[in-house]
Amino acid sequence: MSHTSQASSGLIEFATRRRVTVAMVTLTFVIFGFIALFNLKVNLLPDLSYPTLTVRTEYTGAAPTEIETLITEPVEEAVGVVKGLRKLKSVSRTGQSDVVLEFAWGTDMDQASLEVRDKMEIVQLPLEAKKPLLLRFNPSTEPILRLALTSKTGGDSVRALGALRRYAEEDLKKKLEPVDGVAAVKVGGGLEDEIQVDIDQQKLAAINLPIDTVIQRLQQENINISGGRLEEGTQRYLVRTVNQFATVDEIRDMLVTTQSAGGGAAANAAAEMARVAAATGNAAAMAAAQSVQSASSSNSSTIAGGMPVRLKDIADIRQGHKEREAIIRLAGKEAVELAIYKEGDANTVASADAIQARLKELKDQIPPDIEVTTIDDQSQFIRHAISDVKLDAVIGGFLAVLIIFLFLRDGWSTFVIGLSLPVSIIATFFFMDQLGLSLNVMSLGGLALATGLVVDDSIVVLESIAKARERGLGILDAAIQGTREVSMAVVASTLTTIAVFLPLVFVEGIAGQLFRDQALTVALAIAISLVVAMTLIPMLSSLKGRAPLSFPEEAPHPKWQPNSRWLKPIAFVTHLIAALLRWIFFGTAWLVVRAWRGTAAVVGPIMRKASDLAMAPYNRAESGYLKLLPAALKRPWLVLGSATIAFVLTLMVVPMLGADLIPQLAQDRFEMTVKLPPGTPLRETDELVRELQRQHDKDDGISLLYGVSGSGTRLDANPTESGENIGKLTVVMANGGSKEIEAAETERLRESMTGHPSAQVNFARPELFSFSTPLEIELRGSELATIERAGQQMAAMLRKSGHYADVKSTVEQGFPEIQIRFDQERAASLGLTTRQIADVVVKKVRGDVATRYSFRDRKIDVLVRAQESDRASVENIRRLIVNPGSSRPVTLDSVADVVATTGPSEIHRADQVRVAIVSANLRDIDLGGAVQEVQQMVEQQPLGADVRMHIGGQGEELKESVKSLLFAFGLAVFLVYLVMASQFESLLHPFVILFTIPLALVGAVLALLLTRSPVSVVVFIGLILLVGLVVKNAIILIDKVNQLREDGIAKHEALIEGARSRLRPIIMTTTCTLFGFLPLALAFGEGAEVRSPMAITVIGGLLVSTLLTLVVIPVVYDRLDRRADAYYRERGLRVRREKAETAAAIAGDAEAAG
Repeated sequence: MSHTSQASSGLIEFATRRRVTVAMVTLTFVIFGFIALFNLKVNLLPDLSYPTLTVRTEYTGAAPTEIETLITEPVEEAVGVVKGLRKLKSVSRTGQSDVVLEFAWGTDMDQASLEVRDKMEIVQLPLEAKKPLLLRFNPSTEPILRLALTSKTGGDSVRALGALRRYAEEDLKKKLEPVDGVAAVKVGGGLEDEIQVDIDQQKLAAINLPIDTVIQRLQQENINISGGRLEEGTQRYLVRTVNQFATVDEIRDMLVTTQSAGGGAAANAAAEMARVAAATGNAAAMAAAQSVQSASSSNSSTIAGGMPVRLKDIADIRQGHKEREAIIRLAGKEAVELAIYKEGDANTVASADAIQARLKELKDQIPPDIEVTTIDDQSQFIRHAISDVKLDAVIGGFLAVLIIFLFLRDGWSTFVIGLSLPVSIIATFFFMDQLGLSLNVMSLGGLALATGLVVDDSIVVLESIAKARERGLGILDAAIQGTREVSMAVVASTLTTIAVFLPLVFVEGIAGQLFRDQALTVALAIAISLVVAMTLIPMLSSLKGRAPLSFPEEAPHPKWQPNSRWLKPIAFVTHLIAALLRWIFFGTAWLVVRAWRGTAAVVGPIMRKASDLAMAPYNRAESGYLKLLPAALKRPWLVLGSATIAFVLTLMVVPMLGADLIPQLAQDRFEMTVKLPPGTPLRETDELVRELQRQHDKDDGISLLYGVSGSGTRLDANPTESGENIGKLTVVMANGGSKEIEAAETERLRESMTGHPSAQVNFARPELFSFSTPLEIELRGSELATIERAGQQMAAMLRKSGHYADVKSTVEQGFPEIQIRFDQERAASLGLTTRQIADVVVKKVRGDVATRYSFRDRKIDVLVRAQESDRASVENIRRLIVNPGSSRPVTLDSVADVVATTGPSEIHRADQVRVAIVSANLRDIDLGGAVQEVQQMVEQQPLGADVRMHIGGQGEELKESVKSLLFAFGLAVFLVYLVMASQFESLLHPFVILFTIPLALVGAVLALLLTRSPVSVVVFIGLILLVGLVVKNAIILIDKVNQLREDGIAKHEALIEGARSRLRPIIMTTTCTLFGFLPLALAFGEGAEVRSPMAITVIGGLLVSTLLTLVVIPVVYDRLDRRADAYYRERGLRVRREKAETAAAIAGDAEAAG
């Protein structure tokens, strides 16, 4: 007798002997489960730890080429040696550098972040560049709530947009950020206040004043400094210098310098400038010198004789607005957006509820002319998705219980098995809380899967107890003996199911991260169901028929009686409380049982009639099977040959299914991104977005259109495209949306863009699992011109095919630039360096924030730059004075060539070399088929001898995930074999049982083919789960056959009798599992796309495997097990002798103790 059998026998004895104890323990776990349920965090997905870091550096106004040279390359060189780095990618675009570090899955990202920060400390970047940010990608870092503020009265007026922005930043943002669970609130759109100091460069040159002096004077004058303390008598004072600007007029009146030499110096400077211009022969420089001379003569009377020069004398100062980076529109009206981000470990639903509650409190405080609209509430999708999973679980559980009643035709037995379902599920919540899991689509999906599995063990145990009763055993003996007979088979089958989830620990990529919660949840629920089947089921079974609550041989336990008088009141209260608790517990149990029996009395006749109808075909099938099995045993090669042919045909069909990474979750919205030619002004992008909103605002399938032109309010690490030429339109579909509505609206929007042939259009659903496009082709080569040509050719081939939409190439369009090419010799002859000239150009064109003006509680930037007329055209740029502090003013074109040309709009690099990337969405083709088609295209039309192609994006992720999942599948099979071998103490019988796995693959592939579902990561997880499920039936069957042979029955008769006796529990457990999975397979509700393929795989595999197992496994057993019947008869005698000796030893120990 094995240690497992001894342990299970002891547990069964304990459960039937100590019924109240078992009931109390069960009740405790149920209560703890309910408490844990309310403590669990509610999120859409598990915590996905992507092994990706992004180093983002902003350098306002810099062109992509300068970004690459000054920022991207130094950063790449520094971080390229970090431990565990697998791939290094970067994107350099106007004003921003994104360096993306991809690590191997399983890397400690906290440690990697520290190493990257250490490397970044030694990188020398331009002083004007902002401090690099280290970002980590996580789908949960998307804003959980997005609000839009629009004006009810002011429309799109400058005043209204300024007021909206001020209210959002100064009021609403500050009131929402303290809400529990909120990490940040980012504001976008509207108009930001700014004090603009537009310098007149002619006047500045006339007094020989550099622009740096103006900036320094603003910084020096706008300052408050603490001067220490002063004690005078008994009074102590704080000494402060108060000199900050209080009004814009104070800025205007700020003293810049004094001019003592009068206009002579300015005139001399202008004359010198004219001489320089004449020497160079540049007409533009001569015109600039003439204008300086005119300015000096016109201003000599105001600044001569030591007169003060104030800021208003040389500049136009006004309270204006910053240059717009984004224009946001809701239903055609300009809006200000608040994107609300949650803390990393916060509950999404609870945080969103707290924000909405705060908004209700603030409702009366919001100005009456401002309307607040919720654009996106992530918690709503989470609620619907989780609610749908719960409904699937409830329906699956109800169907499972219904199947049980149809087979058993007994209310009490159905109640006993049905009770194991809620007990197992509710107790699972407690362990989920202890392990730090959250309630999300995947973990709840695991519980929904478990509803069809947790009753399996209980069914087998109860069926065995019923057969023990039929043999004439008493209620208690039947509960113990019946459970003991199947204990080894139940433990083995459950352990095999749990074992298949262990390999998921080794699965790399998104699959391992995404399905780990689901695997743990299913494993927990099944493990708990095993304990329930071995304790609660025999305990409840022993209650039927008014069984005594204690064994006859047990002596009654005397009640405790107090010895002292003062203990008597305590004893009385104790007995009273105990009696009350017993009355509450047993009274509740009595009410539940009475309610169940009352319901059964009403519904019973109807259900028995339904059972008769349902069991009629089963009885016919059972009689047919008992005739088929002997015939199959006589023709083994026909059976095995048919099974082999079916498996080979299955392998041939697999390539026809196609392949995908993970099915996208359909939400009630999708996003359209429009990329206009580089250099397109923001106002033109906004006009296009407005046009799209006007055209489609009244479409039947659209509920809301929300547009963002330019940069938005993102805080994540996804290097998405942004810029003035990028417009994004979020389309919220009516009535929750559907695939049909999404497809129709997508085509309508594409048709609307036919009038804009130069625009690139892309459609996408909200990003949840990956920020890569489905197809991403990376091209490398030794020459830039070569890879540009290859990129254009690849994009053209994809557009020609009908299988690809929204084709984009990183090398197709350039960005218009004004390039300034210095003549170092001319600059040196005039005493100038290229750095000095470049700094002056930057300060005059882009400007410099000199200081910040305090207005109430706000800090407003004070921007200093050349006036609009001095930087409005290429010709104005040529005439910029680049040495205003000198006595000889020099214009830019005197020392440099200023030309308008085209540069790259963005520069992509991979592993520190430039690459061209061509990306596309898929249309009527799966990901695996798209990869093969691209490879065929390149074979037919080569891209060039020195061009190397690498297919990345989701295709690369799919390849890595499939490789890892195949390893996990093989490891799952191996672990299942180990568990069975240790239970059966045999190497042969587990090998026989493994023949169910290829039979399951036949059914799984057939189900996928019929439902037109491609092979994906979700399908692979279903196949791994299937390994643990399909062997359960074979284990129960083989275990019974071995028991019969140990009882002396011949092999053939044992196979037939074992199949007959185990047919009903096998069919019951399989049917319960199938109906438990059925609601998941029907793909109703939010998030069903991730659950459905797995359920379809399991249903198809389990159904076909069960039907074939009942015939094929007995045949395989018959052919492979060549041991004589005498061997099993002797083994049975030995086992019974060991049991008898063990029982005698236990009885002797008990007698000695007595």
